[in-house]
Amino acid sequence: MGSIQCGIVGLPNVGKSTIFNAITAAGAQAANYPFCTIEPNVGTVTVPDPRIDRLVEVVKPKSTIHAVMQFVDIAGLVRGASKGEGLGNQFLSHIREVDAVLHVVRCFDDSDVAHVEGSVDPVRDIGIIDTELCIKDLDSVEKRRSKDEKMARIGDKKAKLGMETWDKVLARLNEGKCVRGMELSEDEQAILDELQLLTAKPVLYCCNVHENDLPDGNAYVEAVRAHAQAEGAGVVVISGKIEEEISQLEPDEKKEFLKDLGLTESGLDQVIRAAYALLGLRTYFTAGVQEVRAWTFHKGWKAPACAGVIHTDFEHGFIRAETIAWKDFEALGSQLACKEKGLQRSEGKEYEVQDGDIMHFLFNV
Repeated sequence: MGSIQCGIVGLPNVGKSTIFNAITAAGAQAANYPFCTIEPNVGTVTVPDPRIDRLVEVVKPKSTIHAVMQFVDIAGLVRGASKGEGLGNQFLSHIREVDAVLHVVRCFDDSDVAHVEGSVDPVRDIGIIDTELCIKDLDSVEKRRSKDEKMARIGDKKAKLGMETWDKVLARLNEGKCVRGMELSEDEQAILDELQLLTAKPVLYCCNVHENDLPDGNAYVEAVRAHAQAEGAGVVVISGKIEEEISQLEPDEKKEFLKDLGLTESGLDQVIRAAYALLGLRTYFTAGVQEVRAWTFHKGWKAPACAGVIHTDFEHGFIRAETIAWKDFEALGSQLACKEKGLQRSEGKEYEVQDGDIMHFLFNV
């Protein structure tokens, strides 16, 4: 799998672009992977992980490659986006491409910063965006249902199941409810996934607060938490202003600054950690004198699939994986010590890779 993409959405003046600029700048300063602006609205940052730092310290490789995450600053959302207002369809097509949505909501009062709706109400703001996404999804589903209806008439079994699935989805969307979290069978879910519906994307709500409301938030944040809990979404609380300041600091200064604020990690770190949890992502490592590298995989993946993250040949020709658990490496301090203690295991095709595993794959070409 390639880098994970997280699309940042929000109404105007909620701090969306400020947060995008701050976290991508912070990621560039804090890591060895160079910040890359692929387009004016896309930034790549490294995934902070003290485990890879420990591996580098022990192995002393010639190069180090962290896992990365892309943030896409999706602009142009206003009421009517589904009908082409603002950047309209351009905005919506950008969401379709991302793995998860980071929905920035304004959770601060400031008379100097106008709110497009005239008042601060984060749950209302969430509803505005959800409504636009539901309207766009309704259009997509209705078109697909019409196509499946024609195929069902000539006996296509998949199309018949498709119609049943789309009827369930349409009923939900017509109630103004997002598709994510729907209870569907495995076959129905596979059909739904084909459309990449906007409201099916996992969502992480990012509450933008004044620094005085860090780290726990305020009444606005509590309202967002209640809303998020009802739909199984995640919530992080950060201050766009503070993130801007952090992005200008050197690593040592950053640690001291966070400590003074009573924080243990930056907003960027919180967002990445929460996004990994939301998407069920894990990390394994490869480590040698040439390179130490972090690889991202989905929880539950078996060894051949994880080998395929490196190269498809590794998956197709998989023989076995020499594996060291992170806790064993941490306890003994080196791969050699683990091997000498018999803690380097030889795992086969059915092994479910664990977060933090240090792996070496053997395969046939």
